[in-house]
Amino acid sequence: MPESRPGASPPSRLYVAADPVVRRYFGLLRDGKTPEAEQLVGHTSVKHVLKSLWSGSVGASLDTEPAADEWERDLSWLGGLALGNFAWGDSGSHLYVEITFREQTIDVALGFWIKPVDDGWVVSGPSTLW
Repeated sequence: MPESRPGASPPSRLYVAADPVVRRYFGLLRDGKTPEAEQLVGHTSVKHVLKSLWSGSVGASLDTEPAADEWERDLSWLGGLALGNFAWGDSGSHLYVEITFREQTIDVALGFWIKPVDDGWVVSGPSTLW
């Protein structure tokens, strides 16, 4: 996977905490292990994320309107996705990750929020950004 390149400089402890969680989350998604991915970050449903990633990758190149559930019938398309550049928001607590499909950056990025808790940090999200 590509090296992380933060934009705004987050506190190093945030970077160290978030980077492996985001990589693990994405790896679980690519492997089709959605229940495990949901447990890893504070997010209620992976379906929205998968549908957005499909729409921004496979769906963007279709000439016809796909069936409503086409993106979830065959998850082999997940193998063409990869993490792109990482960038931190100005607040230093939001991490944005570009996604590539077959080595081309797609129009969907994932946004994660790193939230402080009593005993450290929790990674929440992702949001899908178009």
